[in-house]
Amino acid sequence: MTGLRATFRTAEGWAVEHAVLTVTDPAGRQVARQAADVRGEVVTEALTPGVYTAVVTAAGYTPVARTTQIASDGSGSLGDVVLAPVAEAVDLPAAGPWVIDPVHSSVVATARHMGIASIKARFPDLSGRIEIGRPAERSTVHAEIKAASVETGIKMRDDHLRSPDFLDVDVHPVITFTSTGMRQRGVDAWTLTGELTLHGERRQIELELTYGGWNPDPWGGVRAAFHAETTLHRRDFAINYSALARAGVAVVGTTVKVELDIEAVQGESLPQY
Repeated sequence: MTGLRATFRTAEGWAVEHAVLTVTDPAGRQVARQAADVRGEVVTEALTPGVYTAVVTAAGYTPVARTTQIASDGSGSLGDVVLAPVAEAVDLPAAGPWVIDPVHSSVVATARHMGIASIKARFPDLSGRIEIGRPAERSTVHAEIKAASVETGIKMRDDHLRSPDFLDVDVHPVITFTSTGMRQRGVDAWTLTGELTLHGERRQIELELTYGGWNPDPWGGVRAAFHAETTLHRRDFAINYSALARAGVAVVGTTVKVELDIEAVQGESLPQY
């Protein structure tokens, strides 16, 4: 037996994933709370017959409240609920292709050293393409990094990072990321999921993505900015270097924080500076 059913969509007909339906009784007590699936559909457990208030919330959309009747068999339906973006919703970049500009982008990986300090490594050789969709959740990303471009400012350390102890760049020259989905978690924030291929290993990861806006640039183009962060466990990617240190402290920490600041240029190609 099922309870209250609903489907959440945008005015354009796209499913609103992870919208939340909350049901309260006439006394204001919560009797059900359920998140929608990837199709924007939700169904609660069977409810006691009577009149209830149903409230729908979703990040980036205006909440919707409706009164609903639950039948004698414990079921009811809100039908299709159309959710409108909130008035203060961010001004998204134009739909279509955007190219990552490596000159004005950065990828920084930070690892703990000896348990007391942090070492930062940068990867300047970056390329990629972003396809901005409508709604934004239908956007896609593909990016590539040349592993050998890693730099920390110290040649001996950079050479070690390129060696088989770490990135093994002669065998695994390219690091790639291909998105598989995106869900909104705020007016200008999303969680971007995708497959990261690093050191010959492919793993599903999540990037916490924040949109910075868009503007015309001095070269006649249009640019959009994004910031993203994630934490990787290097052993997930078979990077198992663990040189001994005093008191049993590993030289290099097992987790690596990755921060990306990306500028993308609208269109299929980069401008000539």
